[in-house]
Amino acid sequence: MAEARDNEAAVGRVLGTEDATPLMFWVAVAEGAYLQLDDVVVTRREVPGRGTVTVSGVVTAVRSRHEGAQFDSDVFAISDGQLPAQVQEAAEITVTRVEPEVFVPPCPGDEVFRATGSDRDSALYFDQMSRQVPLGFSRDGEPVFLNADFLDGTRGAHVSISGISGVATKTSFATWLLFALLHSKALGPEAVNTKALIFNVKGEDLLLLDHDNVKLDDDLRADYRKLGLEAAAFGSVTVLAPARAGDRNGVPDVACRTTGVESFYWTVAEFCSERLLPFVFADADDERQQYTMVVHQVAAKLQREAKPKDDGGAVIDGQLVSSYGDLVDLLCDRLSDDDTRGTWAGTAIGLGTVNAFIRRLISSTRDIGRLVRGDLPPRRAHGVTSDTGAQVTVVDLHNLPDRAQRFVVGVTLRAEFERKEKAGTARPLQFVVLDELNKYAPRDGTSPIKEILLDIAERGRSLGVVLVGAQQTASEIERRIAANSAIRVVGRLDPAESGRPEYGFLSQGQRQRAVMAKPGTMFVAQPELPVPLVVNFPFPSWATRPVEAAAPPATALRSKTQTVDPFELASADDDIPF
Repeated sequence: MAEARDNEAAVGRVLGTEDATPLMFWVAVAEGAYLQLDDVVVTRREVPGRGTVTVSGVVTAVRSRHEGAQFDSDVFAISDGQLPAQVQEAAEITVTRVEPEVFVPPCPGDEVFRATGSDRDSALYFDQMSRQVPLGFSRDGEPVFLNADFLDGTRGAHVSISGISGVATKTSFATWLLFALLHSKALGPEAVNTKALIFNVKGEDLLLLDHDNVKLDDDLRADYRKLGLEAAAFGSVTVLAPARAGDRNGVPDVACRTTGVESFYWTVAEFCSERLLPFVFADADDERQQYTMVVHQVAAKLQREAKPKDDGGAVIDGQLVSSYGDLVDLLCDRLSDDDTRGTWAGTAIGLGTVNAFIRRLISSTRDIGRLVRGDLPPRRAHGVTSDTGAQVTVVDLHNLPDRAQRFVVGVTLRAEFERKEKAGTARPLQFVVLDELNKYAPRDGTSPIKEILLDIAERGRSLGVVLVGAQQTASEIERRIAANSAIRVVGRLDPAESGRPEYGFLSQGQRQRAVMAKPGTMFVAQPELPVPLVVNFPFPSWATRPVEAAAPPATALRSKTQTVDPFELASADDDIPF
């Protein structure tokens, strides 16, 4: 408090015409001073027998009125000098901290100061955060921090980001949060081994994370330094994209970059042995349909019957299967035959249920066929995993149809979660960034992907798996996923959505402001603070589109033969010349 008194005059006094409580009070703003929304203030009072009690808070409402006016029309007479009146501003303060914890209201007339330095750190609990993750800047231009304990699983985990698509900058904030976490001192030596898996579902904006942004200027670099960071691109990135349909060389299907990107796919043998068939039927309503029993029965049968071939294909029930289309044809044949239907679908399954399964299976041929291949080298690295040398792995899905996207997300999340379970330790940390969470984990219905996401939300913290989920509407995602998110972030909201109970952590004023929030402005709620903080995060120092991309880094120029064992590129039929 002494620091605030020494550096500037009081901005006002505790109002006496409004009730002051230990949790909220009003301040009459002094002449020549001002208070705006989100400003941090501090006051104190002497309590008999307890000494000085410091009360800190955040401005959550501001009003201005004519004192002396009785009617609406008086404003004209006052402006013309015909009626005496005075303009008075007042600010509502929501208390964030009381030290020591003697919950008494501030006294009317007590001086109120704008909190700066250590007073501001105390008001916002920054002094209690031994590991600070920079979030951006508040409206007063000062840094805002997040407690890493609620992000890395120490005391909490998972992040939920909501807002209108294209305006709320959800994905930009998610990548900024990762950048700040990995490049600040919050994780200490753990940062080097921490992994991040990012699913890119819209455009190619996230495929250039390892390219510097050509729009970087000295002012932006100064902003980063003020947050304790250096403005740069992500240093260690691997980009994975689906192989082009029908391409026998497995060329990645991307346009914005030609280097530093690898293709992914699954072989027919892997599809059978790893029981991936349920993820072909990953719609939220599928698990409520009877044909899901056929799905699991057939998946188990494929796992038992499939004999892998060196080229990635498989021999199933005496028949060579070299593509997903071949597999679909075989299953349709076996399920349509009265003699073999019972051994593949089960004897208790009706013909109508089997036919429903066949119809859905046939409709998946085009979408899944480019992902499940028997015409590409199986020994070359082709799976989706974050267990590589890169710190950040971006999985590009934007060129895939909805069903194929669900398949990749489901299969990848299951594999990553199982890998962490087998490791038996929460370190190194694994962050998963997934947009359109309301599609993969909707409030109603069930699906294989939803069950995995629920498992991550409820058990991921103990295993070191942290979900950073983004969605347009928090009201439409599974409640347990939202409830397990320690950090809740809101960008610009639709007016109808802002009134939903899922945003009860926002004050009424913040709900109204969220409707008109500009890109780059986020409302961040964390467990230690009773009031969400409004944050403006800086412009990305990495490229978000090709026109912003500087020259590719050296790590992106390595050829395929520099990143894998050259013998893995040779097929079984190749002659080794020595």
